[in-house]
Amino acid sequence: MLKVAGVDAFYGQIQALKGIDLEVEEGSIVTILGANGAGKSTTMKVISGLLKPKKGKVTFLGKDITGLRPDQLIRKGIALVPEGRAMLAEMTVLENLEMGAYHRKDSEVDKDIAQVMERFSILKERKDQLAGTMSGGQQQMLAIARALLARPKLLLLDEPSMGLAPIIVADIFKMIKEINQSGTTVLLVEQNAKQALKIADYGYVLETGKLTTEANAKDLLEDTSIAEAYLGG
Repeated sequence: MLKVAGVDAFYGQIQALKGIDLEVEEGSIVTILGANGAGKSTTMKVISGLLKPKKGKVTFLGKDITGLRPDQLIRKGIALVPEGRAMLAEMTVLENLEMGAYHRKDSEVDKDIAQVMERFSILKERKDQLAGTMSGGQQQMLAIARALLARPKLLLLDEPSMGLAPIIVADIFKMIKEINQSGTTVLLVEQNAKQALKIADYGYVLETGKLTTEANAKDLLEDTSIAEAYLGG
Protein backbone atom coordinates (compact mmCIF):
# COMPACT_ATOMS: atom_id res chain seq x y z
CA MET A 1 0.00 0.00 0.00
CA LEU A 2 2.77 2.44 1.00
CA LYS A 3 6.40 2.49 -0.05
CA VAL A 4 9.06 4.93 1.13
CA ALA A 5 12.25 4.63 -0.94
CA GLY A 6 15.59 6.30 -0.30
CA VAL A 7 14.16 9.31 1.53
CA ASP A 8 16.42 12.05 2.87
CA ALA A 9 14.82 14.87 4.87
CA PHE A 10 16.26 17.98 6.44
CA TYR A 11 15.37 20.70 8.93
CA GLY A 12 17.47 23.55 7.59
CA GLN A 13 21.03 22.21 7.47
CA ILE A 14 20.31 19.32 9.83
CA GLN A 15 19.64 15.97 8.15
CA ALA A 16 16.88 14.14 10.00
CA LEU A 17 16.38 11.14 7.67
CA LYS A 18 19.16 9.33 5.82
CA GLY A 19 18.00 7.06 3.01
CA ILE A 20 14.87 5.66 4.67
CA ASP A 21 13.23 2.61 3.02
CA LEU A 22 10.05 1.06 4.36
CA GLU A 23 6.87 -0.63 3.17
CA VAL A 24 3.38 -1.04 4.59
CA GLU A 25 1.27 -3.93 3.31
CA GLU A 26 -2.46 -3.37 2.92
CA GLY A 27 -4.44 -4.58 5.93
CA SER A 28 -1.44 -4.64 8.27
CA ILE A 29 -0.24 -2.75 11.33
CA VAL A 30 3.36 -1.59 10.92
CA THR A 31 5.23 0.15 13.72
CA ILE A 32 8.30 2.41 13.70
CA LEU A 33 10.35 2.27 16.89
CA GLY A 34 13.24 4.40 18.10
CA ALA A 35 14.46 6.76 20.78
CA ASN A 36 13.67 10.48 20.91
CA GLY A 37 15.27 12.22 17.95
CA ALA A 38 15.59 9.03 15.88
CA GLY A 39 13.44 10.44 13.07
CA LYS A 40 10.13 8.68 13.71
CA SER A 41 7.91 11.77 13.61
CA THR A 42 9.92 13.18 10.69
CA THR A 43 9.10 10.03 8.73
CA MET A 44 5.41 10.59 9.45
CA LYS A 45 5.69 14.23 8.39
CA VAL A 46 7.18 13.21 5.04
CA ILE A 47 4.49 10.58 4.41
CA SER A 48 1.64 12.96 5.40
CA GLY A 49 2.94 15.88 3.32
CA LEU A 50 3.99 18.12 6.21
CA LEU A 51 7.66 17.96 5.17
CA LYS A 52 9.02 17.61 1.65
CA PRO A 53 11.91 15.18 1.30
CA LYS A 54 15.12 16.43 -0.29
CA LYS A 55 15.66 13.07 -1.94
CA GLY A 56 13.71 9.85 -2.46
CA LYS A 57 10.16 8.85 -3.28
CA VAL A 58 6.89 8.02 -1.51
CA THR A 59 4.29 5.92 -3.33
CA PHE A 60 0.75 5.11 -2.19
CA LEU A 61 -1.33 2.44 -3.94
CA GLY A 62 1.23 2.45 -6.73
CA LYS A 63 1.15 6.21 -7.36
CA ASP A 64 3.86 8.77 -6.61
CA ILE A 65 2.69 11.09 -3.82
CA THR A 66 6.05 12.68 -3.01
CA GLY A 67 5.64 16.33 -2.05
CA LEU A 68 1.84 16.44 -2.20
CA ARG A 69 0.08 18.67 0.34
CA PRO A 70 -1.67 17.15 3.39
CA ASP A 71 -5.13 18.09 2.04
CA GLN A 72 -4.36 16.30 -1.23
CA LEU A 73 -3.21 13.21 0.67
CA ILE A 74 -6.35 13.15 2.83
CA ARG A 75 -8.41 13.00 -0.36
CA LYS A 76 -6.28 10.08 -1.53
CA GLY A 77 -6.93 8.18 1.70
CA ILE A 78 -4.10 9.03 4.13
CA ALA A 79 -5.03 10.54 7.52
CA LEU A 80 -2.63 11.56 10.28
CA VAL A 81 -3.22 11.64 14.03
CA PRO A 82 -0.32 13.92 14.96
CA GLU A 83 1.89 13.79 18.01
CA GLY A 84 0.25 15.92 20.71
CA ARG A 85 -3.22 15.38 19.19
CA ALA A 86 -3.59 18.92 17.72
CA MET A 87 -7.05 19.56 19.10
CA LEU A 88 -9.10 22.48 17.83
CA ALA A 89 -9.33 23.50 21.47
CA GLU A 90 -11.96 26.26 21.19
CA MET A 91 -14.31 24.05 19.16
CA THR A 92 -16.63 21.39 20.54
CA VAL A 93 -16.12 17.65 20.24
CA LEU A 94 -18.78 17.52 17.52
CA GLU A 95 -17.20 20.40 15.60
CA ASN A 96 -13.81 18.65 15.74
CA LEU A 97 -15.40 15.52 14.30
CA GLU A 98 -17.07 17.54 11.55
CA MET A 99 -13.68 19.01 10.63
CA GLY A 100 -12.38 15.49 10.11
CA ALA A 101 -14.84 15.16 7.22
CA TYR A 102 -14.39 18.69 5.84
CA HIS A 103 -13.29 17.44 2.40
CA ARG A 104 -16.08 14.93 1.94
CA LYS A 105 -19.00 15.64 -0.40
CA ASP A 106 -21.01 12.48 0.23
CA SER A 107 -24.26 12.22 2.19
CA GLU A 108 -23.02 9.80 4.87
CA VAL A 109 -21.02 12.15 7.11
CA ASP A 110 -23.73 12.32 9.79
CA LYS A 111 -24.03 8.53 9.78
CA ASP A 112 -20.25 8.16 10.19
CA ILE A 113 -20.20 10.69 13.04
CA ALA A 114 -22.92 8.69 14.78
CA GLN A 115 -20.89 5.50 14.31
CA VAL A 116 -17.66 6.92 15.78
CA MET A 117 -19.65 8.28 18.71
CA GLU A 118 -20.95 4.76 19.33
CA ARG A 119 -17.41 3.38 19.12
CA PHE A 120 -16.02 6.14 21.39
CA SER A 121 -18.94 6.53 23.79
CA ILE A 122 -17.25 9.30 25.81
CA LEU A 123 -17.40 11.52 22.71
CA LYS A 124 -21.16 11.05 22.50
CA GLU A 125 -21.53 12.04 26.15
CA ARG A 126 -19.37 15.16 25.64
CA LYS A 127 -20.23 16.19 22.10
CA ASP A 128 -20.98 19.78 23.16
CA GLN A 129 -17.89 20.14 25.39
CA LEU A 130 -14.94 22.23 24.22
CA ALA A 131 -12.18 19.87 23.08
CA GLY A 132 -9.51 21.81 24.97
CA THR A 133 -11.19 21.07 28.32
CA MET A 134 -11.07 17.27 27.92
CA SER A 135 -8.50 14.96 29.52
CA GLY A 136 -5.50 13.72 27.55
CA GLY A 137 -7.01 10.30 27.00
CA GLN A 138 -10.32 11.75 25.84
CA GLN A 139 -8.51 14.09 23.47
CA GLN A 140 -6.56 11.16 22.00
CA MET A 141 -9.80 9.29 21.36
CA LEU A 142 -11.21 12.40 19.71
CA ALA A 143 -8.09 12.80 17.55
CA ILE A 144 -8.38 9.20 16.32
CA ALA A 145 -12.13 9.52 15.75
CA ARG A 146 -11.62 12.78 13.84
CA ALA A 147 -9.11 11.06 11.55
CA LEU A 148 -11.52 8.18 10.94
CA LEU A 149 -14.11 10.68 9.68
CA ALA A 150 -11.84 11.17 6.66
CA ARG A 151 -12.49 7.48 5.80
CA PRO A 152 -8.76 6.75 5.46
CA LYS A 153 -7.33 3.70 3.77
CA LEU A 154 -4.11 4.32 5.72
CA LEU A 155 -4.15 5.74 9.26
CA LEU A 156 -0.92 7.31 10.53
CA LEU A 157 -0.63 7.41 14.32
CA ASP A 158 2.21 9.44 15.83
CA GLU A 159 2.84 8.60 19.52
CA PRO A 160 -0.81 7.90 20.46
CA SER A 161 0.09 6.78 24.01
CA MET A 162 2.25 9.79 24.89
CA GLY A 163 1.46 11.24 28.33
CA LEU A 164 -1.41 8.88 29.05
CA ALA A 165 -2.07 6.73 32.12
CA PRO A 166 -1.37 2.98 31.65
CA ILE A 167 -5.05 2.02 31.79
CA ILE A 168 -5.86 4.55 29.04
CA VAL A 169 -2.88 3.34 26.99
CA ALA A 170 -4.32 -0.19 27.04
CA ASP A 171 -7.67 1.15 25.77
CA ILE A 172 -5.96 3.11 22.97
CA PHE A 173 -4.05 0.06 21.71
CA LYS A 174 -7.19 -2.06 21.86
CA MET A 175 -8.97 0.55 19.71
CA ILE A 176 -6.08 0.62 17.21
CA LYS A 177 -6.34 -3.15 16.83
CA GLU A 178 -10.12 -2.93 16.34
CA ILE A 179 -9.73 -0.15 13.73
CA ASN A 180 -7.28 -2.33 11.83
CA GLN A 181 -9.55 -5.37 12.03
CA SER A 182 -12.38 -3.29 10.56
CA GLY A 183 -10.29 -2.74 7.41
CA THR A 184 -7.98 0.24 7.95
CA THR A 185 -4.23 -0.17 7.45
CA VAL A 186 -2.17 1.40 10.26
CA LEU A 187 1.33 2.88 10.43
CA LEU A 188 2.20 3.49 14.08
CA VAL A 189 5.04 5.52 15.59
CA GLU A 190 5.35 4.67 19.26
CA GLN A 191 7.83 4.88 22.15
CA ASN A 192 5.88 2.21 24.03
CA ALA A 193 7.66 -0.45 21.99
CA LYS A 194 6.30 -3.49 23.79
CA GLN A 195 2.65 -2.47 23.36
CA ALA A 196 3.24 -1.51 19.74
CA LEU A 197 4.94 -4.80 18.85
CA LYS A 198 2.17 -6.80 20.55
CA ILE A 199 -0.42 -5.48 18.08
CA ALA A 200 1.80 -4.94 15.02
CA ASP A 201 2.55 -7.32 12.16
CA TYR A 202 5.91 -5.79 11.24
CA GLY A 203 8.34 -3.33 12.74
CA TYR A 204 11.19 -1.00 11.80
CA VAL A 205 13.80 0.42 14.17
CA LEU A 206 15.22 3.90 13.53
CA GLU A 207 18.43 5.27 15.01
CA THR A 208 19.58 8.83 14.28
CA GLY A 209 17.76 9.00 10.99
CA LYS A 210 18.74 5.56 9.69
CA LEU A 211 16.84 2.28 9.65
CA THR A 212 18.95 -0.24 11.53
CA THR A 213 16.60 -3.22 11.93
CA GLU A 214 13.38 -4.54 10.44
CA ALA A 215 11.52 -7.78 11.09
CA ASN A 216 8.20 -9.36 11.95
CA ALA A 217 6.89 -7.83 15.16
CA LYS A 218 7.01 -11.18 16.96
CA ASP A 219 10.70 -11.57 16.11
CA LEU A 220 11.48 -8.04 17.31
CA LEU A 221 9.75 -8.78 20.61
CA GLU A 222 12.03 -11.79 21.07
CA ASP A 223 15.22 -10.01 19.92
CA THR A 224 17.43 -9.52 22.99
CA SER A 225 19.21 -6.45 21.57
CA ILE A 226 15.86 -4.78 20.85
CA ALA A 227 14.61 -5.75 24.31
CA GLU A 228 17.62 -4.17 25.98
CA ALA A 229 17.35 -0.95 23.95
CA TYR A 230 13.59 -0.39 23.81
CA LEU A 231 11.71 -2.85 26.02
CA GLY A 232 13.35 -2.20 29.37
CA GLY A 233 15.55 -5.29 29.12
